[in-house]
Amino acid sequence: MKNNSTLNASRRAFFQRAAALSMSGVAAPWALNLATIAEASAADATDYKAIVCVFLYGGNDYANTLVPYDTASYNAYQQLRPSLAYSRASLSATALKPIAAPIDRFGATHEYALAPELSPLLPLFDAGKLGVSLNLGTLIQPTTKLQYSNRSVALPPKLFSHNDQQSVWQSSSPEGAASGWGGRMGDLFAAGNGNATFTCVNVSGNAVYLAGKQAVQYQITTKGSVPFDGLKKPLFGSTACSDALRQIITQSRSHLFENEYNRVTARSIDADAVLSAALASGPEIKTVFPSDNSLADQLHMVARMISTAGTVGAKRQVFFVSLGGFDNHDGLLTDHPALLKTVADAMAAFYNSTVELGVADQVTTFTASDFGRTLSGNNDGSDHGWGSMHFMLGGAVNGKRFYGSAPIVASNGDDDVGQGRLLPTTSVDQYAATLGSWLGISDSTLLDLLPNLHNFDANKRKLGFL
Repeated sequence: MKNNSTLNASRRAFFQRAAALSMSGVAAPWALNLATIAEASAADATDYKAIVCVFLYGGNDYANTLVPYDTASYNAYQQLRPSLAYSRASLSATALKPIAAPIDRFGATHEYALAPELSPLLPLFDAGKLGVSLNLGTLIQPTTKLQYSNRSVALPPKLFSHNDQQSVWQSSSPEGAASGWGGRMGDLFAAGNGNATFTCVNVSGNAVYLAGKQAVQYQITTKGSVPFDGLKKPLFGSTACSDALRQIITQSRSHLFENEYNRVTARSIDADAVLSAALASGPEIKTVFPSDNSLADQLHMVARMISTAGTVGAKRQVFFVSLGGFDNHDGLLTDHPALLKTVADAMAAFYNSTVELGVADQVTTFTASDFGRTLSGNNDGSDHGWGSMHFMLGGAVNGKRFYGSAPIVASNGDDDVGQGRLLPTTSVDQYAATLGSWLGISDSTLLDLLPNLHNFDANKRKLGFL
């Protein structure tokens, strides 16, 4: 017979995992925190800060996102993908002029240009609000090409697999992981928020990134919270029926699982009421977000959520938005540019909205993706890769700079593990640690949150972009 402590822990664990699932007509309850938030080791916060993960599902093609622009690198890039490369002339308007040129492992300097479709981000880079992380990817520990070839060090599990690398990116573990590093960060701050439910917020469905050990992501739509279907209007035309339904689904029960479900349902109903009221009374955001842009719709809702932070008592928040379509084995020249324009227009509008709200210095947005892709072409696309390039955006970002080592563009070069797949020189754990430190998480706690971080030199665990 289990003791009460063990039983309660098991109960919490069961429902926490079940919360990731949705039920027909009752989406909101299963997207809430089911555990006792106060059990997390809370981090103190007196000001407001938020991080926003923009996940590009499918594996973004890094070479046609941040294009090698110095003559030698561009020529190598063009030779490796002759039918897929941007013309150098088309890149002149988006060539980046950083404070300091990025260098490779041998000390040689490099130049880069944004894909032309990313031009809305260029003014933000020039203004020092956008930074670039070079050759970033999943790593267990620093790894050389020889170590990779010999399999003499631990490597991320199931490399080049979409589902697994999405999970490793978001959680440090392959598919089936129970918690992500965004959610684990949320664990630390939830108890300090006025309403813990709104600590980890997902506007794109469900992602392990926002699952904590105590915190479970609150899922909303681009229109706001998801009300309980049966209570949106009088049931069968009768308020008495609605009241009876409310009592049935929220009252205490003797059965362990029934009681827990009803408790969470009641919390869902209450959360919907709180958020709906906060959004209704919040400031009108005048920044124009692009239409027919699903990512912009998500980020607009994040901006609206941030505008209500004071109303709901939030001090720290972690958000997740996403865009799919980046698995471009084909159609790289036709589909990928449109995707990049979607990302750039949405992120630029979102940053402008944080300026409008007066919180630009308190919100950091960053990109993530399954993996990078190969430089060598695959029909009219590219294949699954590893390392990639990513953007960090916000008023607190030390922008107009590159972070990490510039990869050498060469077939079978020092940074190439095959077909132009980059061997990462910067880890996701370092990326996450930089964000977590900015939120106020201590160095020792970061080592607990990010299981591979201890494998990296203490002086290099944070990248310096915040």
